[in-house]
Amino acid sequence: MAVVMLPNDWIKNWEKSGKHDFIQLCQNITETTDHDRTTQDLQTVLYELCVHMVKGSLQLDFASRALSDVIELQADMSSILADVLSILDIETSAVEEKEQRERYIQLVGACLLFMPEVLLKERLDAETLEAVGLIKQAHQFNQKSVKIKTKLFYKQQKFNLLREENEGYAKLITELGQDLSGNMSSQLLLPSVQSLIGYFNLDPNRVLDVILGVFECRWDQADFFLPLIKSYACEPHTLCHILGFKFHFYQEPSESTPSSLYQIAAVLLQHKLVQLEELYVHLTPADSSIVEQHKRWTAEAKQAARRLTTVVLPSEKNDDKDKEKEREEEKSEKVLDNQKLGLLEALLRVGDWHHARSVMDQMPAFYATSHKPVAIALCQLIHTTIEPLYRRVGMPKGAKGAVFKALRVPGAPCQAVAFEDLRRDVFCMLGYLGPQLSHEPVLYAKLVRLGKAFMREYQHESNPDTKAKMDPLLSCWLSITDQVLLPSLSLMEANACMSEELWGLFKLFPYQHRYRLYGQWKNESYNNHPQLVKVKAQTVDRARYFMKRLTKENVKQSGRQIGKLSHSNPTVLFDYVLSQIQWYDNLISPVVDSLKYLTSLSYDALAYCIIEALANPEKERMKHDDTTISSWLQSLASLCGAVFRKYPIELAGLLQYVTNQLKAGKSFDLLILKEVVQKMSGIEITDDMTSEQLEAMTGGDLLRAEGGYFGQVRNMKKPSQRLKEALLEHDLALPLCLLMAQQRHGVVFSESQHKHLKLVGKLYDQCHDTLVQFGGFLASNLSTDDYVRRVPSIDVLCKLYHTPHDAAFFLSRPMYSHHIQSKFEELKRADKGSRGQQKLQKYVSACEMVMSPVHEAVMSLHPPRVWDDLRPQFYVTFWSLSMYDLAVPHDAYEREVNKLKSQVKALEDNTDMPLNKKKKEKERCTALQDKLQEEERKQLEHVQRVLHRLKLEKDNWLFAKSTKNEVITKFLQLCVFPRCVFSASDAVYCARFIELAHQQKTPNFCTLLCYDRVFSDITFTVASCTENESRRYGRFLCSMLETVTRWHSDRAIYEKECGNYPGFLTIFRASGFDGGNKADQLDYENFRHVVHKWHYKLTKASVHCLETGEYTHIRNILMVLTKILPFYPKVLNLGQALEVRVQRICQEEKERRPDLYALAMGYYGQMKSRKMHMVPESEFHQKDVPVRGNTPAQQNGPGAAAPAKPATSASQDTPPSHTDNSKEKAQTPAKSSNKTSTSAAKAHTSNGVSSSTKTAKEKDESEHPAKEKKERERAVTSSTPERKGERKERTKGSPKEQESRRSATPGRNTASTDSEREPKRRRLDAPSPPLSSPVKVSMA
Repeated sequence: MAVVMLPNDWIKNWEKSGKHDFIQLCQNITETTDHDRTTQDLQTVLYELCVHMVKGSLQLDFASRALSDVIELQADMSSILADVLSILDIETSAVEEKEQRERYIQLVGACLLFMPEVLLKERLDAETLEAVGLIKQAHQFNQKSVKIKTKLFYKQQKFNLLREENEGYAKLITELGQDLSGNMSSQLLLPSVQSLIGYFNLDPNRVLDVILGVFECRWDQADFFLPLIKSYACEPHTLCHILGFKFHFYQEPSESTPSSLYQIAAVLLQHKLVQLEELYVHLTPADSSIVEQHKRWTAEAKQAARRLTTVVLPSEKNDDKDKEKEREEEKSEKVLDNQKLGLLEALLRVGDWHHARSVMDQMPAFYATSHKPVAIALCQLIHTTIEPLYRRVGMPKGAKGAVFKALRVPGAPCQAVAFEDLRRDVFCMLGYLGPQLSHEPVLYAKLVRLGKAFMREYQHESNPDTKAKMDPLLSCWLSITDQVLLPSLSLMEANACMSEELWGLFKLFPYQHRYRLYGQWKNESYNNHPQLVKVKAQTVDRARYFMKRLTKENVKQSGRQIGKLSHSNPTVLFDYVLSQIQWYDNLISPVVDSLKYLTSLSYDALAYCIIEALANPEKERMKHDDTTISSWLQSLASLCGAVFRKYPIELAGLLQYVTNQLKAGKSFDLLILKEVVQKMSGIEITDDMTSEQLEAMTGGDLLRAEGGYFGQVRNMKKPSQRLKEALLEHDLALPLCLLMAQQRHGVVFSESQHKHLKLVGKLYDQCHDTLVQFGGFLASNLSTDDYVRRVPSIDVLCKLYHTPHDAAFFLSRPMYSHHIQSKFEELKRADKGSRGQQKLQKYVSACEMVMSPVHEAVMSLHPPRVWDDLRPQFYVTFWSLSMYDLAVPHDAYEREVNKLKSQVKALEDNTDMPLNKKKKEKERCTALQDKLQEEERKQLEHVQRVLHRLKLEKDNWLFAKSTKNEVITKFLQLCVFPRCVFSASDAVYCARFIELAHQQKTPNFCTLLCYDRVFSDITFTVASCTENESRRYGRFLCSMLETVTRWHSDRAIYEKECGNYPGFLTIFRASGFDGGNKADQLDYENFRHVVHKWHYKLTKASVHCLETGEYTHIRNILMVLTKILPFYPKVLNLGQALEVRVQRICQEEKERRPDLYALAMGYYGQMKSRKMHMVPESEFHQKDVPVRGNTPAQQNGPGAAAPAKPATSASQDTPPSHTDNSKEKAQTPAKSSNKTSTSAAKAHTSNGVSSSTKTAKEKDESEHPAKEKKERERAVTSSTPERKGERKERTKGSPKEQESRRSATPGRNTASTDSEREPKRRRLDAPSPPLSSPVKVSMA
């Protein structure tokens, strides 16, 4: 009554116009045709009028007269007014204001004049009737009312049963049992039934019972009996009591309720002849018993699961099985006696979903449908409901299928003709059905096909508004998949076809949805249903049985059994299998082989289970010593690589997981990506590759695939394609590269706070190696367009994405090569008649056009002072080229071609191979030979073009505005050192580039100074490397030593390759002047002295690292020494010094650090085998150098007059570390006496071969100001005329006197510069000052 129909103005002006308006309103209301609406409006109007009177707004006389006027407008107006007075009776009795109650009593008294007293006695309360005067006492009135009601409803009517005649019941049964196929109807039969009741004095209730009994026998004639029962004119509660009495009869332990009784009860409920609430109380068992039974079943299922997962004796197993069978039998018996479930089944079969849903709501979740007949009946109802929609969109072409007719009965669900109709009833039915859909595989397949049809329609929908309206349906399908389809699959017995059918739906979902469904299936569904609890335990038990017996020999048989288990319960199975693999890594190979019988859905679930196992937060990723990655993570990574390579499993989820881990700053899981890329593409990053493999890696793609890797890359085409497609489809290629490049520093500065240094190094190596491996995979597998489209420019990589420069150029290098080649081809097409020289010029032009923007971009990467000495062109050229551009590995090509020829010959000799297979193999080998030779020819042409380009560019590479010392410093700092530890190929490339810069006679490039810088002191470089970096640094030093050894071995080679080259000048007369004066060149014998000095410096640095006791120093120097073993040590006494230290390491570390012991023993054994190749120092270099007297004061380089080092026992046999202190003491006066500079500034700008860098000096000076002050004072003193005179005096005299003076300074080879002076003691973190040098390069 929210709408006010009597305005306050009417009440205020009642006498003038209000009464007239009120009566007119009532007349208008009574004239409407809608009776219900009329009654409601009249009640509202009369109620508001009476309320105004009760509240005092309207006088009693006005209100009573108005009511008397309108009472005649309609026949039932008195009844309507009585209802209004009844409501006001309740309201006024509840208020505290007595005035309103008194006014209400007055109003009722006034209404007695025009209303029947009977209506008021019927509607009003007894106290109100007493107040009005209609009754005398309210108490007596109530007592009398109770007696009358008791007599009417609870007193048994007396029937004279003896008067009943059996003949009447016989005739009644005859009438009801007659043939009803003719024109007989209930209207014709009812008079006969009534006549029999009257004639034979039959009890009407017993007659009704007989009618129900006959209906029960002929329940298919519902169309006849239902109208008969309706017209029998019995009260609903009477019919319900009779029906309930029938159910009570069958509640005895030995009785079973017939299905016909359930059937007629369901029909009567469906036609509303009986109320469910009244009939439900007559059924057994009670709801509380059902709840207790459900709890007991759940507990029993969990207990059975625990028994299956514990080890018991065989006798106990048999006892448990017997008890389990007894429980199952008891359970089935109890279920059969449940009358509520029987009624529920009947309701579902007649299509009364409304009442069936009400019954299921009274029981625990999924309790009703766990009864198989109930589940099947509900499935049949769903069949009928989805029939039209399935026929339209889900049925395969050519299929017929059973037809389910629509139910034309009250309460039956409407059939679905569109996807939106499924939300009305079908999804709700499926929600009640749950896992029991497994009883009806046909319906399961229908629902899956409907889901596929919906997903295809959803994916093809282009209208955003329409798609937004379909989102709720998508959520419903996901819920049904989670709650019904997947749990039902678990209860099916190894149904591979249904698993594949379900995969047809699942593959249309994004992997995020699929993995969410797998997670809920694995972690929630199996715990919510007692049946699934037992199935899970049985699956684990069977999996344990098969895994115990799985070997390489029985993979086929065990694989089939594992496949059967996986069809229904893949997540449970794989969870156990993965747990076993994490403990026993030798299971990986047989497990991978046994997975070939899996379905597509099982493969996808396996991917999810692997990711879940990897992301387990309870697992520690480090071993207890905190220095190595846990074995379980390594096992899972190996499994990932093997499984994803062999089987067609989607990679997107695993790749996204690794990406997310990197974004979170966690680098452990890069091991997974490394294994996946290695197994799927064959590209492996290892520093243990042989020299032949390393040589093959400098060739083309085909040569790298054939000879550069341990595995065969040609068999990886399909796995590589799948990995590439996954990366491109989900845009993960570039993000992974950038995250790995950034994470290298994150490992050191973010992850290393609480980690052991050894583990930090391993994580850094893993991150770096995976980056190199992944970048190599992208470069070799992505098309050039895909690669160029995804990799941004170098300045964007470095500035926007904060990518380190070495990684940025590594990613950009293939892009530059592609751009140059494309531009070159374009220029060649424009001028088709060009010849050799013109082609070279076009290639140079193409390089300039492509690389000019890069030259400008890199200038912002470093401070402007860097470009004072190095030109951006030189910097970009160094970083953009690779070994493929500098040299052709002819030997590697020849080796691979010879291998193929040998294979062809072996094929010809093989008589067991079928001819067609032999022919195919020969054709493959021959074609591969042709391709390799063609690739070699193309690389040769390419290298010639590159060398021609470098020859033209070299004059503009180096400015040398400061000194050549600074040029070499920046070159090593910004180019060589960052790249030589990037990869093994880059290490060789750096050495080759330095040699090439020397061979090209690059202006301002001092080769001698560069080599001296590299070899002078490797202590700090080695100490700052990781394990893999030290191996690569060793390869770099090995390549450098190879070149030096070649020059050292023969005077002719030296004179040819170094004799007249500006890189071996020892006097620089002006900046940019590399004159060809023969006197300025370092001659062969002095070069041999220099090489001996480099070997000595390497020995001293190695001994220092071995004697520090630091794990990193010892490990790294042993790795470096192992790599340079072919060319170092060559001098016998230096080798002996190393041998003593390494032998000591073997003794000290055998028990303490076994890994160092293994490294030391390996190196010690190899060095002993090469000891025969070592030579005495006198054979390595000529110790007595003839004195040149022509330029003693001006030239202090390799050709300077310098006394040779005497062949003393201290210098030959004593290890460097034993003689260091004595040498330093003896060298101090000699160094002071040989100082040629006259000021500290001049000493600072000297280009001495062994001088330290400016930065290192400044740092050392800042740390040791007092020491530096003394050094400067001593330098000034040594440059005075008196000191010069002393030097002249020492140069005079006979050779014997000179020899005696030289013997006073053991360890000194030749004259040394002031920058080579060593303090007796220095800090380990200070820059290492170089040893005394046999050469000195000065500025002229």
